[in-house]
Parts: sequence; C-alpha cells; structure tokens
Amino acid sequence: MAEFGEDRRLPPVNFGHATVPSDEAAGKTHCEVSVLNGDCGISENMMCSDSPLRPGSQTGAENANTTVGPDAKSDIPRRSSIIKDGRQRKERKKTVSFSSMPTEKKISRVSDCISAMVDGSELKKVRSNSRVYHRYFLLDADMQSLRWEPTKKESEKAKIDVKSIKEVRTGKNTDTFRTNGTYDQISEDCAFSIIFGENYESLDLVANTADVANIWVTGLRYLISYGKHTLNMIESSQNNLRSSWLSDLFDEEDVNHNRQIAICTAVQLIKKLNPGLKNVKIELKFKEFHKAQDKSGSDVTKDEFAEVFHDLCTRPEIYFLFVQFSSNKEFLDTKDLMIFLEAEQGMAQVSEDTSLEVIHNYEPSKEGQLKGWLSLDGFSNYLMSSECHIFDPEHKSVCQDMNQPLSHYYINASHNTYLIEDQFRGPSDVTGYIRALKMGCRCVELDVWDGSDNEPVIYTGHTMTSQIVFHSVIDVINKYAFVASDFPLILCLENHCSVKQQKVMFQHLKKILGDRIHIDPPKLEECYLPSPSELKGKILLKGKKLGTACTASEGEVTDEDEGAEMSQRMSIDSAEQQTNAHKKIPLLKDLSDLVTLCKSVEFNDFPTSFQNQKPWELCSFNEVFATRCACDFPGDFVNYNKKFLARVYPSPMRIDSSNMNPQDFWKCGCQIVAMNYQTPGLMMDLNIGWFRQNGNCGYVLRPAIMREQVSYFSANTKDSVPGVSPQLLHIKIISGQNFPKPKGSGAKGDVVDPYVYVEIHGIPADCAEQRTKTVHQNGDNPLFDESFEFQINLPELTMVRFVVLDDDYIGDEFIGQYTIPFECLQPGFRHVPLQSLTGEVLPHTLLFVHVAMTNRRGGGKPHKRGLSVRKGKRSREYTSMRVLQIKDVDEVFKTALLPLREATDLRENMQNAIVAFKELCGLSAVANLKQCILALSPRLTGPDNSPLLVFNLNDQYPNLEFQGLLPEVLKKVVTTYDMMIQTSKTLLESSDSVYDRILQTQKAAGSD
Repeated sequence: MAEFGEDRRLPPVNFGHATVPSDEAAGKTHCEVSVLNGDCGISENMMCSDSPLRPGSQTGAENANTTVGPDAKSDIPRRSSIIKDGRQRKERKKTVSFSSMPTEKKISRVSDCISAMVDGSELKKVRSNSRVYHRYFLLDADMQSLRWEPTKKESEKAKIDVKSIKEVRTGKNTDTFRTNGTYDQISEDCAFSIIFGENYESLDLVANTADVANIWVTGLRYLISYGKHTLNMIESSQNNLRSSWLSDLFDEEDVNHNRQIAICTAVQLIKKLNPGLKNVKIELKFKEFHKAQDKSGSDVTKDEFAEVFHDLCTRPEIYFLFVQFSSNKEFLDTKDLMIFLEAEQGMAQVSEDTSLEVIHNYEPSKEGQLKGWLSLDGFSNYLMSSECHIFDPEHKSVCQDMNQPLSHYYINASHNTYLIEDQFRGPSDVTGYIRALKMGCRCVELDVWDGSDNEPVIYTGHTMTSQIVFHSVIDVINKYAFVASDFPLILCLENHCSVKQQKVMFQHLKKILGDRIHIDPPKLEECYLPSPSELKGKILLKGKKLGTACTASEGEVTDEDEGAEMSQRMSIDSAEQQTNAHKKIPLLKDLSDLVTLCKSVEFNDFPTSFQNQKPWELCSFNEVFATRCACDFPGDFVNYNKKFLARVYPSPMRIDSSNMNPQDFWKCGCQIVAMNYQTPGLMMDLNIGWFRQNGNCGYVLRPAIMREQVSYFSANTKDSVPGVSPQLLHIKIISGQNFPKPKGSGAKGDVVDPYVYVEIHGIPADCAEQRTKTVHQNGDNPLFDESFEFQINLPELTMVRFVVLDDDYIGDEFIGQYTIPFECLQPGFRHVPLQSLTGEVLPHTLLFVHVAMTNRRGGGKPHKRGLSVRKGKRSREYTSMRVLQIKDVDEVFKTALLPLREATDLRENMQNAIVAFKELCGLSAVANLKQCILALSPRLTGPDNSPLLVFNLNDQYPNLEFQGLLPEVLKKVVTTYDMMIQTSKTLLESSDSVYDRILQTQKAAGSD
C-alpha cells in the first residue's frame, strides 16, 4: 500500500456531486475545511491509491458531466442579511456543481440497482488508521460475492460473501468512521457500512454521490433478503401492484377495446395522476418513446403508457425509502407500515388498524386495498398527503395555555395598518385592515387627524399619503375583528384631532363597536393584566388617558407623535424637537375613559419603570431606541417585559415600508412588534410563520424563562441558556418537486438551477444557515441528498426557514420559501409546501426532507457533537444563581444549588447512556429508541434462527436475557443497554424528591 511521503504526491482525487467550498462557507479558513456539506469526497492528502482504477472505468466526476468555471473557488455568499425575495441582488457568486445522475437515468427498480452493482462503482474504503483507500467495488454476476480491486490481498480474500452480511448501515455510524481522522470531511449521506461475519466486522465505504450510496444500500439489502433467489424475485415482481393498477386505469380509457388510447388521453391521464407534471413534458416523453421504437402513429399502448408513467412518476428517493422498510421489497404490509409510522414518523399508539386506514386512504390498486398492502404509489401518495406535512397539525388550532397575563404573550401587530404601499406618498385603504385582520393580526394602528365636514380621517400626518374616513375604518374593524381569532384586538389610537372631532370619534366608536369595547377599569390591587381568555371578544383601546383627578369634560395630555419620539431619542441636542415631543394637546374625557388596560405612557428608564409603572400602562419604543435597550440592558429589558406590555414600531426613516427583524425584539420579550404588512420578504415570513404555531390566533405564549420572575435571561446570550436543555436538529434536504421559474426572472426558458438554504432564526447563539449544492437544469425533481445539523439552545424562540433559489437567475432568484417555528416541526419524512414571495402556496411545489430532533446536549463543531457527549472531556454545565447582593434572598436560593446539580447529573448520565446505546446499535444521536430496537433485532438471532437474546417485559423495567453464548459485540450491547436502563431508573426514582427540594426553595423565597 502506498505510504504518504514528503517527496511524493498522490494522484488528484476526483470529487463527484460537489460544491467547491469558500473560505466563508462554514466560517472557517480554507486550511480547516476541504469540502462543503454534501460533498462526498475526501481531501487529497487523506487518500491512498496504490494502482490505477479498473481499466475502462470512469470516476464519479467523469460520470457527472462536470462543469468548472474560472471562479470556482470564489466565496459562496452568505444570505442572512438578504431579504430573499429577488428584489435585492448581489453580484452572483458562481459555484461548481455536478449533476446527481447522468442523462436523467433514474434508479427506480431493484434491477437497476443490481445492474449498477454488477457494473461496479468507485468507492472509498475507510480504515480506522485515518487512511482512505480508492477501490473499485463490484458484485459478482452470480450475485454471491462482493469484490474490490486493486488490492494486495489474494483475489479470493478481497471479497465478502453476500450470505455473511448481517446488515447494511447508512451514515457514519461505526467505530471506524467515528475514530477516523477524516470524519469531518465525509458526507453523512454518502457513507455506508457493510456489517459481516460472526464477529460483526465492518467494511466502511464512501460513495462519490448520495445516489451511488443509495444504489448499493438498496441492492445489498435486497440481496440480504432474497440471496440466490434475487433474480427470480426481480422477474416475478414485474407483475406487481402498480402494473395491475395501471392496467385497470388504461382499460377504463380504452372504451373501444383497441388496446391503445390517443396520446392526448394518455397525457391527461398521467397529468391527473401527477398534477405537478407539465403536459408538454408528458407528451414529449411519449414521442421520444415512439421515436426510439421507430413507431409511426401517435396512439399509446398499455405497455407504453406504463413505461412512461414509470419513468415520469417514480421518484427514486421514495423508492429507496420504500425498499428500506418493505420486508419483501415489493410492498409494505401492515407490520412494515406500523414500523415506519412509529419509528420514523414518530406516530404514537400505532396499530394494524392504523396501517389499514393509511392503506385504505392512499393505496390506488384494488389488489392492495383487498390484501392490506401499500404499493410504491400508495406510499408516495401518503408521503405527499397533508398527513406528512412538516407542520404539526396540533398547532393548527389553539394549543397553548391562554389563561396567562396578557404580558406573557407575543401579539401579532401591524404598523400604520391603513397604508398599502410606502410611508410617505402611498395610498391609504381599508383593505389594509381587512388583510391584516384576516391574517390573524391582533393589534392595528389608527393615526387620526381632523378631516373635512367634521369627519375625522386616518392617514400619516405631515406626509402625502391619502386619507380614509375614520368611521369607514371602524366599520371594517367591527366586521372583521374576530373573523380569524376570538382573542382581544388592540386598537392603537394615535389621536391628533381637535376636541370637536374627538367627540365624533367617540360617537363612532360607541355606536359601531358598542359593548365590544372593554371599558372596565383595571383592578388596582392586581399585579398583572387579565388573560386573553378573560378578554375574548373584546376590543382594547391603546391611547393617552387623563389622570384620575380630572373631572372636567376635557384635559391635556402629551402628544403621542412617534416621529417626534424618534427625534427626541436620536437628537437630544435639538431643543426644538424636545419641545415638539412634549407638546400638550387636549383630550376628551369620554374618549379617555375608553382606554383601560393599554394606557400609553412615556418610557424614561428601567429603574423608574420597575418602581412606578402600572401593569396597564404601555410604552412604545422606536426600533432604534429598542435596539439600544436590547444591547445595553438585555437582562433588564427581558425582566421589564415580564410584567409590562412593550410595543416596538419601525423607525420613521423606513420610508419604503421595509421591516425590522421581529426576532431582535422577541428575544427581549417585547410583545407587540409592529410590522409593515404590505411589504413581503424575510421579515414578514418570520412574523407570519411565528404566529402560525397557536392556531394563528394572534397570540403566542412566550418561553417560560421570559415569564418566570425567578429566572434570568439575557437577550444577547451567545451560548446555551441556563435551565434549558439544548436540542440537536438534524435536517436532510432530500429532493424538490416542480420548482417554477422565479417570477421576476429575465432569463429565457423554463429551466432552473435550484439550491436550498436552511436558515435558523432565534437568539444569537442559534442563528445559523447552511446551503445545498446547486442541481443544474432540473426544477422538476432535483435530488439534493444533503444533511445539516444545528444546535438549538432556546427551541421555544427558534424558527426554521427553507428558501429555494435559482443559481442561474437574471433579475430574480427567489423560487419559494417556507418558515416554521421549531416547536411545530414534525419528525420523520415530510413534505414542505413552498410559498411565493407574497405568501401564497405554490401549487404542487414541494421540498422533501427528513427531520430528526434530540434533546441530547452537544458541544464543539456541529458534526462532532455525536462524539462530544460521551467521549469529550467537557465539564458539565450546571445551573448557576445570579447574585442579587441581598443577603437573605441570596442565602435562600443557595439551598437550591445542590438539588439543581443533582438534577443535571441525573439527566446527563441518562442521556450519555442513551447515546452510547445508539452508537452500538449503529445509529446517530438523533435516532429514537424504537429505531435502535429495530436495528438491533436482526443481531439477536443465531445461525439457526434461535434467539440469542430476549426482552423480558415482566419486570417494571425491560431487561435483556441471555439465551446462550454471545459474541463479544452482543455482550457489549447488553452491558450498554443495562447502563441505559439503570440510569433511566435512577432518574425516574429520584426526580420527585429532587423536584420537591427545589420547590421548597421557591416557596421559601416567595414567603420572604
């Protein structure tokens, strides 16, 4: 074997399916990173090759139609600061990409996989000594052995008998991979391992592309199931459920029994079965088929119809998944489907009846329906149904506690709701209110000025915006106030009217809104505002209010002019602006009395507010000043918002109606972040996505750490949050479906070069993004097959955004996006329905992804977290106490330190034991225990199919019992399993007493 030497360079390694990384691609220097996620190559200095490849063979890169541009190593642009709506364009940065499959040849039958394996593939063989060897692997024609070359071994030793293979494991889930020095540079999606022999040895391999890895994994699993009978099974499967179903469909259309149908009929039939396909593409496929057969005429036979359907409607990525879970590789029976639903989709309380219901709803063939079998087409139908939507249906209705004080919720809010364009000269229209209220907005703004004919009007003062009559707006609000939500609606009344027209305002409000207006005065003894549930169906007016001492019909208050407030904050030296900001205006007492729970007051500083502000008093913060508070007083800002409502509005300098990032203020606990609803883009995507999580009712309960008085949280935390267990989020972008051309693109034709960004939005410690490679000239069914991992430190405040862009754009690159709160993600294989720039669902435009989450603590680089928990010498992070310098209080809370430390140890010991068990089962840290048991089950039987280990479920805690002599690898599994059970048992039996001790401290603090 060739050794590394100072004076000898190894031949260059060709990368398949890769994107050339930039220095910024992962926030590292070029010497630290050699491949981007999704690249299946190994860096050149890690590769060994002691002789040429098999004569006549092609490398993965040669097969991939490589196109390398002159600027291939230029930086891939980071997108965090860009509103990905196609309106803001930076200089295009070219990337190098390789198509995933040559000339659109799709692997969609096991025969395709076996054929490809017999032809052979270039794979990289990984060893534990940090060496990676370039080898050519192939399946013998008799399908009995797997061989590789070149090798120094005798040819008979450089092979594995198929019958000795115990399992085929995907990903980097063996000790060889975990301890290899090239771990960071190997794509999870291109790696797989063959476990063979009585000692469970592993052959660890890396393919040039995820597609090649899928071919080998699928083919080998089929061979394990059927062995020497594989060919017979392949031949018999030609008359499968799909064939009988398509035959029935064809016969229904062949009314004249001619054994052929018109091409237009065939096109419409396939279009009906797969609505996302374009008619032109279907027709072209039939014509290509006829041309290849030198056939005259355009009628379509049954075989031609079935072949074109197979070619256009079989998705390889779903086929690979289907074979993985099918015990006979041809269909899923009820037990196969139960395993898939429970282990992968996270469905609870699954029974055979559950499987039968899925089959009944989605299996298209009569035979499958009768026998309780789910075909590939039925499986595809299920995965594309609403049941497999990424959004958890539980969150489609109100699912949070709505009995907390109003200040404990984020409230969906609109800024200058009446404007439908820019802030300076744009038109005002009642449709702004209709749209906002229908979208679940619970806080709208009315900027009221004197109008002609003694009728108040709404518009932005001192600008050229048009005017709308006040009473017409109140009419619209009355009609739409509770269409989307029953919870309270806040009207931000910015009153600039004379007393005369204030009387007209009052009359309109009383006459139109009547009893809906909340007029009960606040209870002085209450420390918090009422809950949304208590205020259902009520309209709250936010505005200035006269003091209780005022008994006259009118009085004076400070003018509430947001522009003047901004000037005051930003230009302290200007005496004129100071005077204007504190200008007194008259206020009608009747109008003042309508303001109860949302009295507008001016903010001075946090100490003053903590001492003097009442719960029903509300401060408005200009975005610039709020940002300053968030930076200079992050902890105080969060504590302030535990008790008081805070409204943040955009800087008046945003004349174009652009939006601030609401996350910047949500992380401080600010409840009302007013958005310009008329302006689409990233910021509105975040706002709309965020408020979906509670039935789109306009209220979202804030994280507990932002509500509880005893907790401390800083808005600028760049690390884990004390008391909150971080989550590890694993997202695999598998494929896309029916991507349209960007709406504003100036490029000719309909072809797109899509790539996907996965963005994480949350506290600073959580903000991250990753992008896939570009798939060239394929918007119909681009395959990405790339996995990303993110550590989420505050899940309750995190959102995930999928953005699809066109790498070959002219003028507009935005294809679609979908934004979802972390709490609403469903695990498993899911479809993501993409939305347009303005929020409409794009028909049949989907991303296919896999989502997995775990609460295991991580550390270090994202892809090394699997090692850091168990093997890393990382000190544990224990909850600490914030010293208040009040001796009695500090002494009370000190008593909680020991039980909190014990609680951390109990949790960490259990989590570490679970991770160790997952690794021995050959799974990653994001796997669940059901998947572990499934992965373990094939190893629990001996050569004669007698059980080596059995689960004893009679005791309170399930244990594994020996049934004979065990190989060393199984003894290790039993030991690790016992440790997992023991640590779990200790946690369950000790948790109540630890919790009681913490509770005693809390009660003692409360009594003091």
